Formats: sequence, structure tokens, C-alpha cells
Amino acid sequence: MFVRPLYPLLLVSLAGCATIMHGTTQDLGISSTPTAATVTVDKMEKGSTPVIAKLSRKDNHTVHIELPGYLPFEATVTRKTSGWVWGNIVFGGLIGLAVDAITGGLYNLTPEQITAQMASSKTTLVVPTGKNQIMVFLVRQPEADWQQIGMLTRE
Repeated sequence: MFVRPLYPLLLVSLAGCATIMHGTTQDLGISSTPTAATVTVDKMEKGSTPVIAKLSRKDNHTVHIELPGYLPFEATVTRKTSGWVWGNIVFGGLIGLAVDAITGGLYNLTPEQITAQMASSKTTLVVPTGKNQIMVFLVRQPEADWQQIGMLTRE
């Protein structure tokens, strides 16, 4: 008689298996070379590299890293279904699956760590010269001391 009332309690306690096992947030290590770059995640500042950001498992995230004198670095952290989903299917059923999907416990974020190699914005290019060659380089922002030597136009 005492065993039967425990079944519903057991099922409810197993609901949300992934949420219970690894939580609704995940730590993401963010580093850069050189260090001390400003890190923003989803347009919210998280500190300077190296830093560990606690992110919600239920959303994708955009990580932006900036350092004066260097080109900005951007990466996307995406959610993928966690292996704990199998625990829900076996033990928690639809209730557990629904709880984990709503809370984000159903997912893992990838990559688990971001390392940015910051490229200098003042990179010097050595261009080999040859006869009858035209080379075109695209840059995001021209330096103030650059001189315009020509312009391409449509005919």
C-alpha cells in the first residue's frame, strides 16, 4: 500500500532530468591573444579576457571581442541537444522532456571555449610587383594617412 503513492512522486522527481543534472546555464571560457580585450555577449559586457561567462543553455549567443588597435572578433555559440535527453525519454517521459526544453536544460552550448587571435588593424602588406598586374585589397576601415591613387567606375 505504501509503494503505490510513491510512483507519482518518483515520476515528478525525475521530470527535468537534464535540468537537474547539468543546470540551465553553462560556463563559457573566453580568452584572447593579446589579453585584456573587452568581451560582450549578446550586447552585454562580460568583462576583459580571460573571462568566464555564464550563459543560458536555451539560447544561441553572439560573442564580440574588441581591443583598441586590433580588428574586432566575433563568434556564435549555438545550442545543441544534450545527451541527457535520453534520460528524459527513459525516466522522465514527456513531462521531463517538456521541463528541460522550457528551462534550456535539454541543450549544451558549443563551442565550450572561445580563443580569439586578435589581428592588428595596422597590418603591413608586402606586395610583389609584376608587369601588367592589378591587385585589389579590401579593408573594413582605411587608415587616415592613406592616399587614394585611383577609383574603379562603371562604364
